[in-house]
Amino acid sequence: MGIWHRVEAIWLAQRGMLFPWAPVVLACGVGAYFWQSREPSVGVLWGCGVVAFILAALATRGREWVGPLLWAAALLLAGFAVAGLRAHLVAGPVLGWRYYGPVEGRIVGLDRSASDALRLTLDKVVLARMAPDRVPHRIRVSLHGDQTHFTPQPGARVMMTAHLGPAGGPVEPGGFDFQRHAWFLGLGAVGYTRTPVLRLEAAQSGLALFRTRMGLSHHVQRGLPGQVGAFAAAIMTGDRSGLSLTTLDAMRVSNLAHLLAISGLHMGLLAGFVFAGCRLAFAAVPRLGLRLPAKKLSAVLALLAAAGYLGLSGGNVATERAFVMVAVMLGAVMLERRAFSLRAVAVAAVIVLSLQPEALLGPGFQMSFAATVALVAVFGWLRDAGLSAGPRWLRPVLTVILSSAVAGAATAPVAAAHFNQYAQYGLLANLLSVPLMGVVVMPAAVLATLVLPLGLDWIALWIMGVGLRWILAVADWVAAFDGARLPVVAPGPHVLPVLAIGALILVLWQGRARFLGLLPLVLGSGLWGLTDRPVMLISDTAALVGITTDAGRALNEPTGGGFVAQTWLENDGEGITRDAAFALWSDDLASDLGVRLVQGRAAARLPLSCDGAWLVLVTATPDTPPPHDPDCRIVTPETLRRTGSLALYATADGLRLVTARDLSGARLWNSQ
Repeated sequence: MGIWHRVEAIWLAQRGMLFPWAPVVLACGVGAYFWQSREPSVGVLWGCGVVAFILAALATRGREWVGPLLWAAALLLAGFAVAGLRAHLVAGPVLGWRYYGPVEGRIVGLDRSASDALRLTLDKVVLARMAPDRVPHRIRVSLHGDQTHFTPQPGARVMMTAHLGPAGGPVEPGGFDFQRHAWFLGLGAVGYTRTPVLRLEAAQSGLALFRTRMGLSHHVQRGLPGQVGAFAAAIMTGDRSGLSLTTLDAMRVSNLAHLLAISGLHMGLLAGFVFAGCRLAFAAVPRLGLRLPAKKLSAVLALLAAAGYLGLSGGNVATERAFVMVAVMLGAVMLERRAFSLRAVAVAAVIVLSLQPEALLGPGFQMSFAATVALVAVFGWLRDAGLSAGPRWLRPVLTVILSSAVAGAATAPVAAAHFNQYAQYGLLANLLSVPLMGVVVMPAAVLATLVLPLGLDWIALWIMGVGLRWILAVADWVAAFDGARLPVVAPGPHVLPVLAIGALILVLWQGRARFLGLLPLVLGSGLWGLTDRPVMLISDTAALVGITTDAGRALNEPTGGGFVAQTWLENDGEGITRDAAFALWSDDLASDLGVRLVQGRAAARLPLSCDGAWLVLVTATPDTPPPHDPDCRIVTPETLRRTGSLALYATADGLRLVTARDLSGARLWNSQ
C-alpha cells in the first residue's frame, strides 16, 4: 500500500469523530487573537468573519477531504473574529490616572479580595470633576478600616472617599494580565477606601434577582452560623463573601476548592437529582408515567431547575459554562441521543467559546473541560472494551474512585500551572468529600429551596450542615498533613498548549496513531522542567525588587506590595515566605548583576549617574531628567508606567531585559 493510500485510510478512520475537533480549532483562533502583539483593526476582524462564512458555505459542498479542511479554516478565522469582536463589545471607559476623592455608585456585586477585605462592585458611578462619558461604567472598591457600622445592601446607592486607578498589568512579564481580566469584566477602575461607607439611598426597583440572591444568602447564614453557613451560601447563591481566608486556604491545599465554586459538579448534581426525582415521581403514578414521555419531561424540568440555579447563583462565568454543558446533555436526552459523549462536550465548548471567548485563558474553562473530556473518554473506552467497574455491589464506590482519579489527573497540570501548587493528598480528600456532596449536600440544598416558602427549610439546612461540616473537617485534616502543599514553578507560555495538544490527540484521534500524542505530553513536561525563571524582577511601581539566590528569591522590602511579592515567590515554586525572602536580601546582589539601585526620595533628588552600571533603577521620581548614556539604561517610575514590570533573564550573551509590555503588546485593555 502506497503512502497516499495509508494517509487516506487514516483520514477515513476519523469519519464520525471530526466534530469534537471543532472547538479545538475554534480555540486556536481565539488563542491567535489573544497572542497578537498589536490590536487587529475592526476591519480585519470583520474580514475574518466574512471569509469564515464563505469557507463554511463552501465546506458544505466540499468532498470527503476538502470539506473538513474548509471547516477547520472557517472555525479558525471565526475564533479569531469572535474573540476580537467580543473585546470591542465589552469596551468601556477606563480610568487613566490615579484618582482620590468622593465616589458614588450602586452596589451590584459583593465578594472578598485576596487580603480578605469586603469588596463592592458599583455601577452608575459618579466621580467628582469628571465628565459622565469618561466615568467607568463599573468599579470595584475594597473596604478597609472600620466598617462595622455598614451593612451592604444589594442595589443601595452608597458614597465614600476612595483611591481609584486602572487595573494593574502583569506583576511580572508574561504573568496573568489583570488589565485584560478587568476589561472583560467591564471594570474601568479598581481601588480601596479607608473611610466609612455611607448609604445615600436604599435599594430601588431593579436588581431583583441580585437582592433575592443576597437575601437567601443571609437567610442561609443565619440558619447555619459560621463557616458552615458561608459554605452553604457559596454553593447555593454564589456568595462567597462570608468565607474566611483560613477556610479558603484549607480547601485549596486539600484540593477541595472546586466545591466552593458553582461549576459543572454542582450543576450536574442538581440537574441529576431533579431529573432522577422527576423520573421516580412519574414512575410512582403509572397512569402518567405510561402515557407521557416521562424521560423527556424530566429532562425539561431538570433544565428549568438548572436555569433557576444559574440565575440564583449570580450567573458568573463558571456557572454559565456549567449550565451550557448541562443544557447540552439534557438536550441530548430530549432528542434521544447519548447524553455523555465527546460530541455533547464539543457542542458545549463551541457555545461557551462563542459567547465568552476570553474564558479560554482562565483556569475554570481549562479545568472543567479537561475533566469532562477525560471522564467521557475513559468511561467510553471502558464501555467499548466491555469492561465494568467491578461487581455490582462495589461498582458505585469504584466509579467514584475512578472518576476522582481521572478528573484529578486531567486537571492537575492546569491547576499546578495556574496556582503554583500540587495537592498531594487531593485524591484522598475528594474521595472522602465528593460522594457526600452528591448524596447529602446538593439534595438537601434543593429541598431547602423548595420548602423555604413553608418555613421548613431549617430541616434541610440542618442535613446540609452535617455534610458541609464533614467536608470542612476533611479539608482541615488533609491540609495539616506534612507536604500537603507541593510548590510548583510557573511554566512558560508554551507548556500548557503543548500538553493540551498531546492530550487531545490521545483522546480524539482514532487508531494507533493516537499514541503519537504522548510525544507532546513528554515534550511539554520537559519544557516545564526546564523553565527559566528571571534572575531579577522589578515591580511596575519600582518599589519591589526580587533577585534569585541559591536559597531562593531575595526581596528588598519586608512589607508593601504583598500581592506582587506573593506571586513572585509562588511562581518560583520554592515555597519560601516573605520574611525569609527579605532575610536573603543584600545590596550586593544587585551590584553583582551590574544594576544600581537608587532607593528613596532623598537619593532621587541627587544628580543621577550610572557609576559603571548598565541598569539604574530609581524607586522615586527624580528631580532632574535622567542623563543620556548609550551604555546605561535608567528606569524610573515614569518609565515603568509605560513598560510595566521588568524581568532580567540570564543568557549566554549576558542579561536580557524584558518588559511586561514587550510580551502583552499594545491591546485594547492596556492602551487606554
